[in-house]
Parts: sequence; C-alpha cells; structure tokens
Amino acid sequence: MHDIRAIRDNPAAFDAALSRRGMSPASSQILALDEARRAKILAAETAQAEANKAAKEVGAAKGRGDEDEFQRLRALVGEKKAEIAALNDEAKAQDVALNDLLMAIPNLPDPSIPDGEDEDDNVEINRAGSPRNFAFTPVEHYDIPGIRPGMDFETAAKLSGSRFVLLSGAVARLHRALAQFMLDTHVDEHGLTETITPVLVREEMMYGTGQLPKFGDDSYQTTNGWWLIPTAEVTLTNIVNGLTVDESYLPRRYVAHTQCFRSEAGSAGRDTSGMLRQHQFEKVEMVSVTKPEDSAAEHDAMTKRAEAILDKLEIPYRTVVLCTGDLGAGMRKTHDIEVWLPGQNAYREIASISVAGDYQARRMNARFKPAGGGKPEYLHTLNGSGLAVGRCLIAVVENGQQEDGSVDLPAVLHPYLSGKTKITADGQLT
Repeated sequence: MHDIRAIRDNPAAFDAALSRRGMSPASSQILALDEARRAKILAAETAQAEANKAAKEVGAAKGRGDEDEFQRLRALVGEKKAEIAALNDEAKAQDVALNDLLMAIPNLPDPSIPDGEDEDDNVEINRAGSPRNFAFTPVEHYDIPGIRPGMDFETAAKLSGSRFVLLSGAVARLHRALAQFMLDTHVDEHGLTETITPVLVREEMMYGTGQLPKFGDDSYQTTNGWWLIPTAEVTLTNIVNGLTVDESYLPRRYVAHTQCFRSEAGSAGRDTSGMLRQHQFEKVEMVSVTKPEDSAAEHDAMTKRAEAILDKLEIPYRTVVLCTGDLGAGMRKTHDIEVWLPGQNAYREIASISVAGDYQARRMNARFKPAGGGKPEYLHTLNGSGLAVGRCLIAVVENGQQEDGSVDLPAVLHPYLSGKTKITADGQLT
C-alpha cells in the first residue's frame, strides 16, 4: 500500500515509478479521490462547528423567551446533525475507495533495478559452480531409473488430480533430509528463529502481504473463508500485523518449513511433466522485519543465506536481479536464484528473495517506535525461499545422476541419511 502523503508531495515521481512497470499514470485519480474525501471531512467539521454554535444559542434563546428563535435554532441543530452524518458517510465511502485503489496499485520498483519487459531482461549478479560434464545424456528427474520407483504421479493423479506427486522410499527420505538440512543451516549458522505456523489464515492476512485482492485466483479458499497459504511469507510476515514494536525488537528473522498451496492459475501447459510446478509443495521460507535503513543490507544477507544452501549441496547456480517487467507486484526489488538442471540443460528458479519496503507494513499497519523518540515509523519487510524443497530435490538428483541410473548424493546430506550416500538404480538408499 502506498503513502498518500508521498503521492501528494510528488505525484510526478509516483507516476514515473509506475511507468517503469509499464503502467499508466495513477496520481490524478488518487489525488482526486483524496481531495474529495478531504473536502467532505472539512465540510463535516465545519457543519459540526455550526451545530455546536447553534446548540449553545438554543439555551440562550429559550432563556430570554424567544420561542421563534428557539425553534429555528433547534431545527438548525437537527439539520446540521443530518448533514454531518451524510458528509461522514460520504467521506467514509471515499476513504474506502481510496484505500482500495492504493491497495491495488503495485509497489514502486527500487531505483537500482534494471528496466525491462520480461525475464530476458534480468541481470545476472552472481554465478557459482560449473555445470558438470556428463559422459552420457542426462535426463530429467522423473526419468532417472533410481528415482522413478519413489516418484509416483499416476497414483497422485488418482488421489488428487494433475500437478500432484506421491513420494515414497528413498525419494521421500531425501526430501525430508533436504528440509531438515535447510532448517538446521538457517537456525544454527544464520541465526534465524525456527517457527511453526498455521497453513490456514484469515482473509485479512492475505491482504496484509498483498496476495489479495489482485491474486486471489492463485490461491485456494476453504468454504468457511480461510485461505491456504501459498507460502509461509503470509504467516511469518503477519506476525507483526497491527503491532507497534520498540526499535529494540528489530531485526526479527524467521524461518519456517511448511506445506504451500498454489492453484497455478495461468500456467496451463507449463512444466506439466514432473514435480517442478505443483499445486501442493513444501518450502523453507525466510522472513525478516527491519528498520527502513537496514532493509537493503538485509536483502543482500538473505540472498547469501539462500545461496549458502546450494553452495553446501555443491549445485551450480546463478543469481539475477529482476527487471521491472518481471518484478512481483508487491516487491521493490527481487533476487532470483536459478539452479542448473542438466535434464533441461537450463537454469531454473529455485528461490526468490525480495524486499517489500514499507508496502506490506502499511497494509498491515505494522510500525516501530524509534529508540530516540518521535513518531512511530512503518517497518520494512523482506521474504525469501530458503529453499523450495521439491525443486531442490530435483536439482540434487539431476546433478547427481549416474550413467547406470543411480544417483550420488551430496556429502552434506549424508549425516541426515544415516550415512547413506546414494540411491541405487533400483531405488534403494545405500
């Protein structure tokens, strides 16, 4: 959500920032609503002052026996009360309209990010590891002989439909080990606070982080009004919803491993094979809450935390900063980490690490009290994958596949697998 005062102060800068997203100017519409709302509020205040004055004069008129003036003033007070109620109702309606408009407009892109139309215009800022030279033609995860027994799409389709998978045996254990490894790394080495959150949330929590109103089709809603979270960003960020915390409370750094649910609206025909794009998946999510002046440094630190997972797994990756045309609606700046998948001969996204600035905090009314005194300020919020567990599993097995159909597993995972080091060609963990 946007700061109406900033738009009043510099509407041209607001429109220029929106134009970087390919959007038409919006300040005129916003300021017209704002002016109309403020005019109604001023008119109500003026009418209230007139009513108060008339109310005082009612008693004086009665005291001196001026019945005609008494009746006129009493009628005037009644008229003013009705006028005030009508003006307040109109102001509230305009306030709702203004709020809805400000909620629907995307965040303004950070000045540092590149302009562009789509993912082809993203800019690489880091690359680690080199794709392995295979002596054979590598295949995608679901075609690796050792993985096929533990990755059942047919039974999942019978149970739930398309874009689901049933994991079992060695593959299920590898999936669990990856999640545990990620959590341990973020907690023990990066100092994040492990958190277990609900996966069902109230509608206002989805508004707080910006999934609603614009992206309702991307998520699932239950019959009683709860929403299934598309990511733990929703629950972790909304911990500060409605709060005004002391500056000493900051920064807050959370990590959670949760089930996530996405309808994948608009992705028909994309990644239909395998488990790259699922309706239900697991993710280890990081969220930070900071002071405004600390959020840029925190964004870089969060990116390094996510990269560290892939460094430990010895999987090649690259990190890009998203251009304006590929930037998510609620974010000011995003780093995507793309992992090398030899089965696709391509880098594919495995994590997005984003800074929202005060955009989400304004929606949630989340503030902090400066230690030196002064008015409360809006917090800055950040979120990022640390990582998507299923996509990480894909990367591990594709990069570790062997010509005989087995899969060598990263050394860092061996302690999480009781010392076992590979998945055999017939799907056994040894």
